Amino acid sequence: MARRLFPGAWLRKPHSAQVRLSYVRIKYLFISWLVVFVGSWIMYVQYSTYTELCRGHDCRKIICDKYKTGVIDGSACSSLCAKETLYFGKCLSTKPNNQIYLGIWGNLQSVIKCQMEEAAQLDFGTDPEPRKEIVLFDKPTRGTTVEKFKEMVYGLFKAKLGEQGNLSELVNLILSFADGNKDGRVSLPEAKSVWALLQLEEFLLMVILQDKEHTPKLMGFCGDLYVTERVEYTSLYGMSLPWIMELLIPSGFRRSMDQWFTPSWPRKAKIAIGLLEFVEDIFHGPYGNFLMCDTSAKNLGYNDKYDLKMMDMRKIVPEINLKEIIKDRQCDSDLDCVYGTDCRTLCDQSKMRCTTEVIQPNLAKACQLLKDYLLRGAPSDIHEELEKQLYLCIALKVTANQMEMEHSLILNNLKTLLWKKISHTNDS
Repeated sequence: MARRLFPGAWLRKPHSAQVRLSYVRIKYLFISWLVVFVGSWIMYVQYSTYTELCRGHDCRKIICDKYKTGVIDGSACSSLCAKETLYFGKCLSTKPNNQIYLGIWGNLQSVIKCQMEEAAQLDFGTDPEPRKEIVLFDKPTRGTTVEKFKEMVYGLFKAKLGEQGNLSELVNLILSFADGNKDGRVSLPEAKSVWALLQLEEFLLMVILQDKEHTPKLMGFCGDLYVTERVEYTSLYGMSLPWIMELLIPSGFRRSMDQWFTPSWPRKAKIAIGLLEFVEDIFHGPYGNFLMCDTSAKNLGYNDKYDLKMMDMRKIVPEINLKEIIKDRQCDSDLDCVYGTDCRTLCDQSKMRCTTEVIQPNLAKACQLLKDYLLRGAPSDIHEELEKQLYLCIALKVTANQMEMEHSLILNNLKTLLWKKISHTNDS
């Protein structure tokens, strides 16, 4: 009856449903298109970033061209450029002008580090590498004697380190390393390579600390490319993700993930002891005090025995060198007086210039990094004392009276507390 009275009524519901169905299809089609578009854009941006950061092919070509024309030489040149037994693997670079790769040298796993000077303009960091602009491989010049080269190296060390330690012994160590083919003499191409490497703060520090447990071993060099031992875990938290996931995951969520994937507490304690020992190694050592200006977790690694290894030492600089870098810097506030991320001085408002005395010692910065790392999961019987010692450590100031005595006391207390707790475990 209703259908006869209203002949179109029964058609309205199916028609309305059809309209809604079409609307839903268009909505989902639009969302799908948007997801594909945004995803493609993100992939394009990240791929562009990756290709800018990872330029191993360019690095190898530059180095090998110089080697084949006889400009440079070194213990890794033949394997890299002639025999091709030194391979570039996974890219670890975080800046275009500092190329870092996992590598394989024959049967040995390694890390390859190469400088890309022509890419320096792409680096928008607040601080450049702490070295002067130079034309690579222009020194020493043809005709330079070994004695003259020794004088050059000695003068460089004196400028970087001051009159500290036995610089002549350090010069001889460098010349021994420079003799890449071990024929008892340093050729001009070998000398050019080592001179370029000595402009890098990390390389110089690695040479000085080669006999220390927490410094990766130098395996070879070619030009300003150098090869070090490979470390199993390349971050303090021990979790490595594909590069695109690293860039897409929010930083807050990533920090939580880091905490989930840390080693067991006794192993974390052993790694922490290693960092404290490294701080000891560079605090008023035989060649003066070195300052850690970037104490990020990504700069610290460890091996399969949970011994700490320094992954990146580019921002660990001689104190005397840092003072030269920062003393003439103009400033409006203390925020203008920062080198790297962690070396801070004060702004002298009367002169509008940065002072040269760094506020925080290395130990305070190391404890700040270790606080959450060590307190999470710490045994209940030492948690309170550990927290107390870490906060005392973080409060250390360079300008404090008897700072060196407090530094030694706090460092030893922390090491003793941790070591007593793990010395009876298999992890020690």
